[in-house]
Amino acid sequence: MSKSGKRESIIKYKLLYTAIILLVYMLGRSLPIYGIDMAAYTGKAMDAGELLEQTISGDRHSLFALGISPYMIASILVQMVTALRRAGSKEKISPLRTNQVMLALTFTFAVFQAATQVQELPFRPMWLPIELVKLVAAAELVAGVAMILWLSARNKKYGIGGQTALIYINIMDGILTNLTRHELRELAAPLCVAVAALIIMNVMESGEKRIPVQRISIHNIYSDKNYLAIKLNPVGVMPVMFATAFLMLPRFLLTGLGYLFPESAGILWWQENLEMDRPLGVAAYLLTLYLLTMVFALIFINPGEMAEQLLKSGDSLLDIHAGRETRKYLSREVRRLSFLSATVMSLCLCVPMLLQLRGVERTLAMFPASVMMLTGIWYNLKEEFVAVKGYDAYRPFI
Repeated sequence: MSKSGKRESIIKYKLLYTAIILLVYMLGRSLPIYGIDMAAYTGKAMDAGELLEQTISGDRHSLFALGISPYMIASILVQMVTALRRAGSKEKISPLRTNQVMLALTFTFAVFQAATQVQELPFRPMWLPIELVKLVAAAELVAGVAMILWLSARNKKYGIGGQTALIYINIMDGILTNLTRHELRELAAPLCVAVAALIIMNVMESGEKRIPVQRISIHNIYSDKNYLAIKLNPVGVMPVMFATAFLMLPRFLLTGLGYLFPESAGILWWQENLEMDRPLGVAAYLLTLYLLTMVFALIFINPGEMAEQLLKSGDSLLDIHAGRETRKYLSREVRRLSFLSATVMSLCLCVPMLLQLRGVERTLAMFPASVMMLTGIWYNLKEEFVAVKGYDAYRPFI
């Protein structure tokens, strides 16, 4: 409470701080890389893969071109390794050590991505040697990743949404660009599909499976109203963006190998077919989406830990023995729900790709997918907003 006796609004300051962070982020997205030929991007249409990548990164010619994709790749690897460790050894890893490993991997991937991406960028003729220009551009890209991580950390501590707010702005920018650059008749079909995706995602995000629980400490009329709730969309749309980041790694690796072995037909074939406008690229993306959805659901919901907590408290699921049977049942339910979630998101992504094959412009074809991701992220931001706003509802005793 301030000296004047008036209670300060926490949500107001957090929203203001997030607005400043987003302003800085948008400024970084508008700054071109040193020596880049901006004329090469005039009127250039992006494919489905580039549109998906833009949700986790900036424009390919900007300071923030790599976005948070290196951090997401590092995060996937660290989380998977941590989840595979035994419960006893997992406790020996300190959060500080985990964060250090994640940062080291992030900048390793950032350097690797920057070194390969600058090879594909168009540079205008300059008095400096082209290799020196590329080196400066790569250094700028890595510095952009460091800046984004700093903005995300500050926003997580003092603002709302953390790095999710930056992804939200990327998607919003793409949607607004589509709405302003096309006529209403061109938007008719994508808008109809987008509305359907919006409704489906609302059902998935707000719906939940309730598993009845017997609580030994409750002996009143509410004893039959206790349950464990698992969302129909257990981990939201996070796997959509993580799958995009994860598939960027082999593509960058193939690009690097292509420069080392330019005459290799095998490398060239994989480069061409891992794009999102090719059947193999689409299949690889959807398979990655399914795997990440299930893995993230098992990691974040953690059926084994839920079963152990029930066992320690003496509670149990209705008509299911505590311990191993409970763990098996919860694991099976989490896998079923994550499979359902991955299937729904895959359908929402496949329909835009079919529109693209039927002649709809690529940016318009991916419009429903952008709306789907925007809806999923909005639910996460809304929950955090409501939680922070609840702080203002408390009143001091004196």
